[in-house]
Amino acid sequence: MGKSIEVSYTPLMEYAAAWDKQKEIVRGIDDGEQGEQLLLLQHPPTYTIGSQRHPEHLLWSEEELKERGIALFQIDRGGDITYHGPGQLVGYPILLLDAAKGIDPHRYLRTLEQVIIDYLADQGIVAGRKEEYTGVWIGDLKIAAIGIKFNKCRSRKGFITSHGFAFNIASGIQQAGFTGIIPCGIEQYGVTSLEDITGRSYTVEQVAQDIVPHFMRHFEYEQPDHEVILQQRLND
Repeated sequence: MGKSIEVSYTPLMEYAAAWDKQKEIVRGIDDGEQGEQLLLLQHPPTYTIGSQRHPEHLLWSEEELKERGIALFQIDRGGDITYHGPGQLVGYPILLLDAAKGIDPHRYLRTLEQVIIDYLADQGIVAGRKEEYTGVWIGDLKIAAIGIKFNKCRSRKGFITSHGFAFNIASGIQQAGFTGIIPCGIEQYGVTSLEDITGRSYTVEQVAQDIVPHFMRHFEYEQPDHEVILQQRLND
């Protein structure tokens, strides 16, 4: 039997609420009061600036952000600035990495990327990685960004992950928010979305449903029960 994990999908969650929820779950796992979780959701329009702290990569003024209804947060994950908004699947795996089994941050990042690469392969898309950069790429276009934090456990040896991936689904998401930033500080390459690449229509909910088996397989969690749990939540 594999490990168990709770999976949930939320159609829209304010960024501050999701950040607070992640911290609450991290504390609960550390205290032994909660199990591991995978939060799948969408955010309203939001820019987040990671630990690299390059404010010059935000191209719009505070007034322009207010006019466009885009929130701004400086947060505790790694990486530079990115955009979250409707039409994007955000995944926050909150997992316990046991020191006794060996902790490899590089492997964790590569495994998250592989989950999305394998999902895209199901859609007939050849995706991969780009040397020197994180995330998932289709040629010179980034379709998914990744930024994570390793929270050191207080009660045991190990870390608990938070933050995660942002996978662009809807057509036109580039114009919706990425034009106001230099995404991840990378000027020479652009971003794309699943619908723009395929020319087909997708719902974020269905992508969330279909990506879960890949996550379960790569991170060695029990598969059937959690597919059912996610399906139930999608149908609520």
